[in-house]
Amino acid sequence: MKLVLDQEQRELRAAVRAFLGAASPLPKVREGYDPEVYARLSGELGLSGLIVAEEYGGAGAGFAELAVALEETGAALLPGPFLATTFAAIALARVPDKELLTAIAEGRLAATLALPPADAVTAEQVAGESATVTGTLAQVLSGMEADVLVAPALTGGGVVMVAVELAGEGVTRTALETLDPTRGQARVELDGARARVLGAWPEDGAGDRLAVALAAEQLGVMRAALDAIVAYAKIRVTFGRYIGSYQGVKHKLADMHCKLEQAESIVRYAAWAADESPGELPEAAALAQAYVGRACFEVARDHLLLHGGIGYTWEHDAHLFYKRAKTDEVLLGPPRVHRARLAESLGL
Repeated sequence: MKLVLDQEQRELRAAVRAFLGAASPLPKVREGYDPEVYARLSGELGLSGLIVAEEYGGAGAGFAELAVALEETGAALLPGPFLATTFAAIALARVPDKELLTAIAEGRLAATLALPPADAVTAEQVAGESATVTGTLAQVLSGMEADVLVAPALTGGGVVMVAVELAGEGVTRTALETLDPTRGQARVELDGARARVLGAWPEDGAGDRLAVALAAEQLGVMRAALDAIVAYAKIRVTFGRYIGSYQGVKHKLADMHCKLEQAESIVRYAAWAADESPGELPEAAALAQAYVGRACFEVARDHLLLHGGIGYTWEHDAHLFYKRAKTDEVLLGPPRVHRARLAESLGL
């Protein structure tokens, strides 16, 4: 098991951090999704194709490298469909499709993955790789920015994976008002929309790998939030003293740091399991979401509180971390769901 980044992974982290610091700083995050930044992220760094196999034009990297990249995009609160496209790429790796994976790797296509109940979308008139799909998806991550929706669809013979062009006929998208202003969601209604059948929905699904990817982003949110409040505690003076010198603040910061250290170990372990030990992945992924999701929110919450009155203002960035942390915490289900999965896998 490897929990420490190697030289190449540290270089990847430095490259992504430097790029996002210049191309998507926090003031720019408030402006929302910028297709140019996404295009550069794919073209200059190749992040959209990081885990896409080399035969489809990707880098063929593992989850250890993906976790490094997602940690940095999380710390930068990167807007747009990067996480959604990563989710889609993870699902497509289980049912490879050359056309979609190549387009994702080249940065020509932003995709999103729907994980509703299997009967939320039904496929009819299935003929080879073609079908029409009907159903309503109440919340689709980055549904307004994505070009293609990858989703499970119920047929008479089971559940298949389909790809739907979101700009095509029979598709209605409605932007939702979400808690996190930096990353949107949409209601997607499919009414006889044309779809391409990619294959049978894999029995093992991709849920564990999605949990690892999300935990990596949450780790980045935690780290950035802690760095921000530590920096503030060193310069904010009350009653003639820096607030970082007060015992109550020091103890809270220490608790936040401990949560971060534990979360990092859990994420590194889960990423290693996704690459090297599939048998350990279900437990590692459940642990990642059961612990990291809640810890991320708690760190973001306490970082906002320790900023005092300024942290509650719209102009300050604290609320952006708070909102991203909360939406990430429940994106794949609340922590109690993952705790139950973990307990079941451990036979408790």
